[in-house]
Amino acid sequence: MSDPDLEAVLDQIPALAGRSLVEDLPGGLTNRNLKVTTPQGVYVVRASHSDASLLGIDRDAEHLNTRAAAEAGVGAAVVDYRPDLGVLVIGFLPGQALSDERFTDPAVLNRAADACRRLHTGPGFTGVFDMFQRQAGYLATVRERGFALPAGYEDYAAAFRSVRAALAARPADLVPCNNDLLAGNFIDDGEQVWLIDYEYSGMNDPCFELGNTATECEFTPEMTEAWTEAYFGRLRRRDLARVRLGSLCSEYGWSLWGFIQAASSPIDYDFHAWGMHRFEKAARTFTGAGFSRLLDEVAADD
Repeated sequence: MSDPDLEAVLDQIPALAGRSLVEDLPGGLTNRNLKVTTPQGVYVVRASHSDASLLGIDRDAEHLNTRAAAEAGVGAAVVDYRPDLGVLVIGFLPGQALSDERFTDPAVLNRAADACRRLHTGPGFTGVFDMFQRQAGYLATVRERGFALPAGYEDYAAAFRSVRAALAARPADLVPCNNDLLAGNFIDDGEQVWLIDYEYSGMNDPCFELGNTATECEFTPEMTEAWTEAYFGRLRRRDLARVRLGSLCSEYGWSLWGFIQAASSPIDYDFHAWGMHRFEKAARTFTGAGFSRLLDEVAADD
C-alpha cells in the first residue's frame, strides 16, 4: 500500500481524524503496522498486505479474538475494524516488545507466563487452531501451487502422525490461544506483559502455545523447563513433554508457512531461510534419540 493510498484509508477512519503523526512500526510480515498519534489518543493501525487465503488467516476471527483478549486484560482495546479497507485499529500499548534475550530474565519469563495464563483463562475465542490440520492445509497448498519444498520434508510424515496420536491419547482442554507468540508479540511495561497480533488465534492446546514460544524464542532446554514450570506452577514430565512436542509441531508446521511466503509474498525477506531454520530444527528432533521418549512421557502420570 503506497503512502497516498494509506492516507486515503486513514481518512475514512473517524478515530484517526486530526492525526499529527503516522509512524511505521517494526515487524509485520503479513501486515503493515502503523502508530498513529491524534489529539484523542495513540493507536495502532494494522493494514493487511498478504494473501490471507494462502496462509489460512481469518480477519473476522482476528478482530473478534482481539476483542476477547482485551476483555481478558491481556490485549489492546479494539477501536475500529474495517474489513472493506483491510484495517484493524487498536489502542497503543506502552511498553517494550520483548527480544529472545529478555526471556533469560526470570522476572520477564514469569510475567510472560502470567500473560499466557490470563489469555488462556479469558473469554473463549472464535475458531479452532489445530496445527495438524493447518500443516495438512499448507502442504496441500504447496502441492497445488507447485511451490518448492526442501528435500526430505515429507520423510517425517509418519513421525508427525505419531506425535498427533500421542497427544490425542491424552487430549487437552482447548483454551483461547494466540498461536504466534514470538518475542515481538509480547509487550512488557515492567509490571505486566501484554500480548498482541491475533492473526492465527483460536482455541487450542495451551502446550502448543508454550512450545511455539519456546522454539520461536530459541529457549535452551533449561529455559523450556523454567517456562513450563512458570506457567503450570510446578514441573511435571507430561507437561514438559507436551510443551516440547508443541515446539516440534510448531517447527514442522510453520516451516511450510515460510515456503509458501517464499513463493508468493512480494515482501523483500528471506522466507525460505526462515522456513528452513524451523524445518531443520524439527528434523533434528524427529531423528534424535529423545523423540520416542517424548511420545512416552506425554502420557506419564507425573
